[in-house]
Amino acid sequence: MENFDFISLLIGLVLGAFLYIIKGFFTSLSHKKELSEYKGHLATQMKITQEGTKNLTDESEKLKKENENLRITVKTLGQKPGRNELRLLNIYDSALRKMMLKAPGFAQGWELSMQEAEKEYEDNEVGIKTVVKRVFGPSITHKSSKDIDTTID
Repeated sequence: MENFDFISLLIGLVLGAFLYIIKGFFTSLSHKKELSEYKGHLATQMKITQEGTKNLTDESEKLKKENENLRITVKTLGQKPGRNELRLLNIYDSALRKMMLKAPGFAQGWELSMQEAEKEYEDNEVGIKTVVKRVFGPSITHKSSKDIDTTID
């Protein structure tokens, strides 16, 4: 009987080891399958990320080129004739508006001077002063406008 117990014990151990190996084999297959699914998912995710990064890089390059083109266009437009004068006019306008806010007494004198200058400019644009100005130059029209003002007073 002792042999029988030893043999049954040995058969039990061999059978247990065999079942353990089979179970390990199926577990290994299941892990390999899961690992291959993770690899596939990771490859898909990396592909999506790569496409997104490529799109962002392309868009960034496109925007950089567009920005450079716009910068060159603005610089070119700024160099056209009359642009510097217009820029200076805007600066003067802004400075005068600030001055009027800071110095209230200045505003009234400035407005009167502006109205007189506008009237003189309009008078110069139409009438005989324009002809005289074209023929003799601005110094004669300037003197004649002072003479006219003194005779009226």
